Amino acid sequence: MEFLTLEEIDAAVHAIKARSSVKPRVGIILGSGLGELADGIESADRIPSIEVPGWPRSTVEGHAGQLVLGTLEGVAVFALKGRAHYYEGHEMWRVGLPVRVMQRMGAEILIVTNAAGAVDPAFVPGDLMLITDHINLLGMAGQNPLRGPNLDELGPRFPDMSQAYDRELMEWAREVATEAEIPLREGVYICLAGPVFETPADLRFMRAIGVDAVGMSTVPEVMVARHGGMRVLGVSGISNKANLDGNTITTHEEVLAAGQIITPRLSALIRGVLRRL
Repeated sequence: MEFLTLEEIDAAVHAIKARSSVKPRVGIILGSGLGELADGIESADRIPSIEVPGWPRSTVEGHAGQLVLGTLEGVAVFALKGRAHYYEGHEMWRVGLPVRVMQRMGAEILIVTNAAGAVDPAFVPGDLMLITDHINLLGMAGQNPLRGPNLDELGPRFPDMSQAYDRELMEWAREVATEAEIPLREGVYICLAGPVFETPADLRFMRAIGVDAVGMSTVPEVMVARHGGMRVLGVSGISNKANLDGNTITTHEEVLAAGQIITPRLSALIRGVLRRL
């Protein structure tokens, strides 16, 4: 069993610094079909992820696999246009590598986004959901990116997750949404392994335990971020209705199409939060 080492993290950092002088304050991870925000980054250095040693490869449509470093709303950012997932065959520690690299490059805040399926029946495609908490179902089953020797230089052996999502950043997001008249739901996100979409029984179970939206990412990245002391803001773009009765077919094409509605709202929300920094 392999584990992530500081040497591997720093090899990726060195490769990125050889191509960009940006010192990011904020890391941004853009989920399925949501990468358009990265196109607005100014004075950008764009690096294909396949050119960074050890970087997990994105193989899913809607995930471009590109690192974009530059400024957005006057803030130095390190954005991932697409992410890698556990279901693509990556070890969980490798899924967490991009966040480790952001930490080593000085990023203090992580803004993490995803396309998620509704579990709350009131949610509709195109909604944004502020993630107020999550359920780490993968981690409960043993798939945790912090498994293995602790990297003491980055964080404690037993990190606290009682405030995984930063309260001040959440309040800023609410203020931005109100000012810009962006509909903003709030709720609990759950991460499943994927790549299959959920059965109606899965969704009814999740609803019973207090879940509002479901996806196949984000939580491992948040755990790594919090271990390293980063403040986290999480936003889900709701891509499909809750299929609690089994009468709806969910497809990845539907997820990408919903991204066309979600992206302008998400972009306005993130830009507004960055302006408050």
